Amino acid sequence: MSAEIRLYNTKSRQIENFKPIIPNEVGIYSCGPTVYHYAHIGNLRAYVFADVLRRLFVSARYTVKHIINITDVGHLTGDDDTGEDKLQKGARREGKSAWDIADFYTKAFMKDIDALGIPTKEYIFPRATDHINEQIALIKTLIEKGHAYTITDGIYFDTNTFPAYAEFAHLDVEGLKSGARVEENKEKKNITDFALWKFSPVNEDSTGIDRRQMEWDTPWGKGFPGWHLECSAMSMKYLGQHFDVHTGGIDHIPVHHTNEIAQSESAIGEPFVNYWLHTNFLNDATGKMSKSNEEFLTLSTLIEKGYNPLAYRYLLLTTHYRKEITFTFEALDAATVAYKKLWDWCGEHINVSGMVNDDYKQKFLNALYDDVGTSSAIAEIWTLMKDTSILDNDKYATLLYMSSVLGLQLHLSKKEELDIPERVQILLDARGVARTEKNWNESDRLRDELENLGYLVKDTDKGQEITVK
Repeated sequence: MSAEIRLYNTKSRQIENFKPIIPNEVGIYSCGPTVYHYAHIGNLRAYVFADVLRRLFVSARYTVKHIINITDVGHLTGDDDTGEDKLQKGARREGKSAWDIADFYTKAFMKDIDALGIPTKEYIFPRATDHINEQIALIKTLIEKGHAYTITDGIYFDTNTFPAYAEFAHLDVEGLKSGARVEENKEKKNITDFALWKFSPVNEDSTGIDRRQMEWDTPWGKGFPGWHLECSAMSMKYLGQHFDVHTGGIDHIPVHHTNEIAQSESAIGEPFVNYWLHTNFLNDATGKMSKSNEEFLTLSTLIEKGYNPLAYRYLLLTTHYRKEITFTFEALDAATVAYKKLWDWCGEHINVSGMVNDDYKQKFLNALYDDVGTSSAIAEIWTLMKDTSILDNDKYATLLYMSSVLGLQLHLSKKEELDIPERVQILLDARGVARTEKNWNESDRLRDELENLGYLVKDTDKGQEITVK
């Protein structure tokens, strides 16, 4: 690796040097969408960040396994286990079944992240409804170990059995007793206790529109899982009980991620996640962007207005992930102008072949490896573009390398005749970098991997030429 990767860990409240559990490998879990509505552009910031984080590790030659869950059940409108299930709410809003709502908005989410340059084939997207058995098994373990109890409306985690409960979010548990965080449930042992499993109400009209459409039989009765449970069950299934990195929005810290840690570490009896990374809010003129009033900006709205979604990605990367962003169309216009300058410049140099400049590559990676410093990394791009001492062919090769790591997809301005899949393009770009570094073994390995995927690579004076096998 060219530099030490340093990350701000929410758990320790400080920047730490990254040390993987398994050398040269990293497991990442990112909290995914609740698919009851379109993702708004603020929601999407978290996934652009997660994608840059993955690319950062790939650039440092880690093998990455990255999970983004799909929450298609069990998330009530209140994070405190109160209110209406969001899938039920979506079904009522649109006159469809909860299952149809989940399917429709899952596809909409996948379309959005694809448009933002996030290669879906590089991720695993488990759905909560496909992992009910794993969630039930986790509840059984917590009951057997004395961490859970049953009341009228469900099975709850007893936070008194996890002494470190308040530490992650620095919660003032005594202050919560006033009801500021949650509505008081008289049957709960503690104000901070949370639902692992909710029972379906027994007096529901069996034929009415309000009848629960998503429910499962368990040893304790028919019902549905609590929101927090799915992330613990699915992350441990795909990444193991102890893994490297967990990401999400800062709004997840005081409730969702605190509860995840409590139930997971109580079940496994050891640390759950080493590094917790959280993105800050994207605000509009009135404050934090939210779906609560049905008035929010979606990516498709930006596209309909003529904006390139990758220009929005560029805009997000100009601000550090731990800082708030206030979205305005003026800011997006400025980002569009900047991104188009880079795009057009690449389009004007499609026939040149050069070498990645080592000095700029190192400064770029140093910026990025310092707590995912995308704003500083983009500043290095513009310093490169203004540097008249760098030959255009080398500048072009260096810019494409930087673009690849940030996911800005400037390589597409080369207007390839082939419709090259994203996975193939990533391997091709990585091979180009390996050749500039004279890493012939890695270059040969990537050529063989491309051939296994059905593509032949030939090295010419103008660079790599790829053809279908």
